[in-house]
Amino acid sequence: MKALIIDDERLARQELKSMLSVYPEINIVGEAANAEQAIECIERLNPDVIFLDIQMPGKNGFELLEEISGVPEVVFVTAFDEYAIRAFEVNALDYLLKPVQPARLAETVKKILNKDNMDKLEISAPTYLLSDKDQVFVKDGDKCWFVKLSDVRLLESEGNYVRVHFDKNHPLILRSLNSLEARLDERTFFRASRKYIINLKWVEGVENWFSGGLMVTLKDGEKIELSRRQASRLRELMSL
Repeated sequence: MKALIIDDERLARQELKSMLSVYPEINIVGEAANAEQAIECIERLNPDVIFLDIQMPGKNGFELLEEISGVPEVVFVTAFDEYAIRAFEVNALDYLLKPVQPARLAETVKKILNKDNMDKLEISAPTYLLSDKDQVFVKDGDKCWFVKLSDVRLLESEGNYVRVHFDKNHPLILRSLNSLEARLDERTFFRASRKYIINLKWVEGVENWFSGGLMVTLKDGEKIELSRRQASRLRELMSL
């Protein structure tokens, strides 16, 4: 897997790079000292996972993620534990505290590799593009549904699972949001952020939001924030 280390402290980047060198499955393809460098590296190197510091000069780690909607997977590496809940909200794969302990890093690498294997299995399965006119089978435990995609208003990533929102139901399925995005028509199902895909036909209102972003309100009242980059993509996709 291709990995990128993003940290404004050179010694911290070197230490993490040295610790990751014992894992041949992880290939460090680059380093970045700030968000601007990181965005350029991500676009050029297309890493599978980034090891991301939070507090950096200029844009912090969370602001960086607002600029890169889909892949890669994210592992936060920080000296502060108070951001853990927010890290979960942006669908981070893991959260490491500095100084990073070898045993804890081993757990993280295992998560990365397990996630990669699951994604490869999903990609290798026969697939075809789904439209909102299709029906899909959804199973969560003992409960099953045969759902029209036009009734699915929101797909929400929760770790290795996706929560499917339709009617008053919110089942979890063992899929990644990236794999579902690849199967859905983006003219209807739009990747709003790392955590959400929204059904554009369920959008009731759109208003300008902070830093050039948009706030989208769905017909059920759910509000989803779009970053400046995703807002620009939506405008480009839907404009005449």
